[in-house]
Amino acid sequence: MIIRNVRILGGEPVDIRVADGAIAEIGPGLAGENTVDGAGAIALPGLVDLHTHLREPGREDAETVQTGTQSAARGGYTAVHAMANTSPVADTAGVVEQVWRLGREFAHCDVHPVGAVTVGLEGRQLAELGAMADSAARVRVFSDDGRCVDDAVLMRRALEYVKAFDGVVAQHAQEPRLTAGAQMNEGVVSGRLGLTGWPAVAEEAIIARDCLLAAHVGSRLHVCHVSTAGSVEIIRWAKSKGWNVTAEVTPHHLLLTDDLVEESPVGAYNPIYKVNPPLRTRADVEALRAALADGTIDIVATDHAPHPVEDKETEWSAAAMGMVGLETALSVVQEAMVETGLLDWAGLAQRMSVVPARIGRLAGQGQPIEVGAPANITLYDPSARTKVDPSAFASKSRNTPYEGMTLPGRVVATFLRGRPTVLEGKLV
Repeated sequence: MIIRNVRILGGEPVDIRVADGAIAEIGPGLAGENTVDGAGAIALPGLVDLHTHLREPGREDAETVQTGTQSAARGGYTAVHAMANTSPVADTAGVVEQVWRLGREFAHCDVHPVGAVTVGLEGRQLAELGAMADSAARVRVFSDDGRCVDDAVLMRRALEYVKAFDGVVAQHAQEPRLTAGAQMNEGVVSGRLGLTGWPAVAEEAIIARDCLLAAHVGSRLHVCHVSTAGSVEIIRWAKSKGWNVTAEVTPHHLLLTDDLVEESPVGAYNPIYKVNPPLRTRADVEALRAALADGTIDIVATDHAPHPVEDKETEWSAAAMGMVGLETALSVVQEAMVETGLLDWAGLAQRMSVVPARIGRLAGQGQPIEVGAPANITLYDPSARTKVDPSAFASKSRNTPYEGMTLPGRVVATFLRGRPTVLEGKLV
């Protein structure tokens, strides 16, 4: 196959020849009969998400591996990490292998299961970390995401354990005693609305503790969905010490603020904006953007969290937390980071493909678009303007905060090891 007229990381137009799942040749005017016209689109290495909820097994009413990977392909992703808070929990070799095999069967993108840190996500006993690492799924990322490993002794043991196979513990930083009953960011808006506040210190205290623990045992720590300016400063301090700490930010925390809970287009208390961690203030958003730009925050991860309609379209206090994000992530990051001049396309590729693959230890993903590399490629038209219509999503769920918004950019095509999974914006 020849992919014609594409601009690698926004450079000059070239053609890319793909053969046997790899990039065989790059240059102008390549000859061949089987062609795809890139029409001047930007070519990016296939995106990698370190934080996706696919819900299967157990909540197939919200998402399945098939629909979730279709959604990922539509968003330009060629690999996702599937979080462990399924039913049953992915805390054994058997469950992670089930998710991994489902990913191989449907193959819209690579699926790498995340193993639970503790049995049942209950925070009492370490799960079968070694067995999951040795399984066919080759798990290297472990997280109780949705819950915090708040026991310091257990967190230390997990960090020590994963060192044996170069794993990483991805922490959901939330001190549960400081967030009991919390509904949204603690601040002026929560006070006006009468909703129990979710203080920034509940996130920051856990991050500070875990950075110290990771340094003490010499292990790898990854901080999930950073949301506050204070968290940024703690991570910056840890990195200045040379500690092996990485961090992620979600697209929605780069763009949306807690004001929307009060001032959404349909009025206050719209549960579409209920998410964990909560949307924060404009000052926090600016700090997160700056941290992503300067590398303090390493990557963008979607925290794609699908829910059926009945779990979101209810009163605020009863509504589930979370937003879908795979199909809008690239557009939101373009809006927040590229159009503001904080990142160029090479910088975006680092934070949405290269570094997530490195953290997840994925050998065949996140590689530069060059001869010999796997042909995992996303073609993206940054000049397009698209009104978000959740009814057109490949995901089973529709809980997006961007409905009706016009966002920049459009994924034109996605190639997984040279095989198109999306062409002209449509699933293949």
